[in-house]
Amino acid sequence: MLKPAVFPDHETLSRAAAGWLTVRLEARPEALLCLASGSTPTRTYELLARSPATLRRARLLKLDEWGGLDPDDPATCESYFQRLLQRPLGRRGKLLGFQSQPPDPEAECRRVRQWLARKGPVDVAVLGLGVNGHLGFNEPATALQPFAHVATLSRASLTHGMLTAARRRPTFGLTLGLADLLASREILLLVSGPHKRAAVGRLLQGDVTPRFPATFLWLHPHVTLLCDAACRGG
Repeated sequence: MLKPAVFPDHETLSRAAAGWLTVRLEARPEALLCLASGSTPTRTYELLARSPATLRRARLLKLDEWGGLDPDDPATCESYFQRLLQRPLGRRGKLLGFQSQPPDPEAECRRVRQWLARKGPVDVAVLGLGVNGHLGFNEPATALQPFAHVATLSRASLTHGMLTAARRRPTFGLTLGLADLLASREILLLVSGPHKRAAVGRLLQGDVTPRFPATFLWLHPHVTLLCDAACRGG
């Protein structure tokens, strides 16, 4: 059952999330972490970066990537994680996942699927909740792709705050699928801000539908949901 732990504000939520992740990494230092980008988890990552030893041996896998952007575009997930984790921690060659401008996007998804089949499953997936219920670029649809795939971006995704710094408009998304995420040993879902209030309410209704992909988290036995008061109406 998804039961949210509610914190007074984004800062206390982020500190709780960083502490939660630290406990898992201390127990499994070489854990495979699947990480979402975006404004909600940013502070959590900043706090983790203050303790280099915590993430020294962990493997970091990007949940998704904006397709069609240059690799050094400031809006890519690659740039986001380089800025927040890789450079502050002095990490080299340990950030895994999709390229933003692959010559063959379908082949790129096959590459990630094959890597995850060899090196997975994910130990902890850190996810955010889209306003339309998307997880990564698993967008609302009549049917969902189970594994890493090329995604058509929804209007909600194309208005994401990360894209304000983009040099050009992304033309597609690359993302892990719902089966990849549900195979994770644990899932940490972080939700913050009044603009997510309706989405959290919809998620907590409990019915599972591809029209709101985050509801598939009800099928996972180990989901930790952390919210701030603003997204719960407080």
